[in-house]
Amino acid sequence: MKATTKVAVLAAAALLIGAPAAFAFHSGGVAECEGCHSMHNSFEGSANVTGGTQYKSGPYLLKAQDQSGACLNCHNAADTTASGYHISTAGVTPNDSTRAVEGTPGGDFAWLKKTMSYSIRGAATSLDGDRHGHNIVAVDFGYTADKVLTTAPGGTYPAASLACSSCHDPHGKYRRFADGTQTTTGLPIFGSGSYTSSISPIGGVSAVGVYRILAGVGYQPKSLAGSFAFANPAPDAVAKSSYNGVSTTVNTAAGQKDLVAYGRGMSEYCANCHSAMHIDTYTSGTKGLVHPAGNGAKLTAPIATNYNAYVTSGVMTGTVGYSAIAPYELGTGDYTAMTAFVAAPVAATTNNNVLCLSCHRAHASGFESMARYNLINEFMTTADAAGVALYDSSTTEGKINTGLSVQQQTDAYNGRPATAFGPMARNNCNKCHAKD
Repeated sequence: MKATTKVAVLAAAALLIGAPAAFAFHSGGVAECEGCHSMHNSFEGSANVTGGTQYKSGPYLLKAQDQSGACLNCHNAADTTASGYHISTAGVTPNDSTRAVEGTPGGDFAWLKKTMSYSIRGAATSLDGDRHGHNIVAVDFGYTADKVLTTAPGGTYPAASLACSSCHDPHGKYRRFADGTQTTTGLPIFGSGSYTSSISPIGGVSAVGVYRILAGVGYQPKSLAGSFAFANPAPDAVAKSSYNGVSTTVNTAAGQKDLVAYGRGMSEYCANCHSAMHIDTYTSGTKGLVHPAGNGAKLTAPIATNYNAYVTSGVMTGTVGYSAIAPYELGTGDYTAMTAFVAAPVAATTNNNVLCLSCHRAHASGFESMARYNLINEFMTTADAAGVALYDSSTTEGKINTGLSVQQQTDAYNGRPATAFGPMARNNCNKCHAKD
């Protein structure tokens, strides 16, 4: 063997040994084209487009009848427990025992289908699943536009056009450089930037994808007519790679699968569509303002103290107490700090700030207004005769459960049992405000 050949073989072997693990489908950027598109809607003699007839693909040659359908071909599953990258549980129907089981930080879109009827103080009522989240349109999977609103609350984005691709760039062009800046061109994307296990971008060499392949400044889906281009960039954040699973605790890092280190910019990102709902500051007693949320909405010293100490109603013995049910933003774009925080959260300080996701989930939740906890009842849990925390199982009074079974209530908190919140736990606004 010639010397040059030996060198080439050794070099190739070294590359194989040092090669990274197999990439995920998106890998922080554009995925394989045929994962989402079909040129002819025909594979091995039959149609391969969800809801389509052979030789006729969906719009934009998608493997579905709309953009969200193309996403849900992979991200929707008939799970019985939280699993992988799924964000929608198949088979969920109103007023029965079917469950929305996915436990991602963003929540399970299937809650949109979980309209429940119940009785409260003897009067029949219902909680419409349509009010549980962002009403994406995915006709192949039974998701329809908002039945009441025609535009985004506090904005003008048309409800009939809401899709997964309204927030996420399906081609993943937005990339983050080593200095924290974002753009759609430049250095190649070497991997996802969404996880604590993600590689870091190298100055002048590589970039990584932005958090959750979210779209950034100037983005507007090709299918959307009008002027709705985003003004704000994707937020800085990182999550556990095992983000979808059963969470068992509330105030400790261990047992919280849905714990995310939100760094900065999430509320500003929400303001791309909900501009009238965004405000960084608040003066107590002033009329006409909404709850502060944003990079400038810093926790006051009393709020930070409450947050760290609050364990459950009447119990103020905590020291750190970080809760994924009521997260705050760190107020930094330092990914080293964010990664460390996911492993071991530190106590809240006045450097941290409120974000929209302190109270809401990004996709959908088991509660009205896509909240992380039940906003419309005084209590989140009740107690048995021995004082042990329970979720309300009443099918008639419905003081707490708003029609959900104990299992469904547990699912609504991403798997957390009632004992994680404590007996007679009042509304979780108290995590910051401690009025109970």
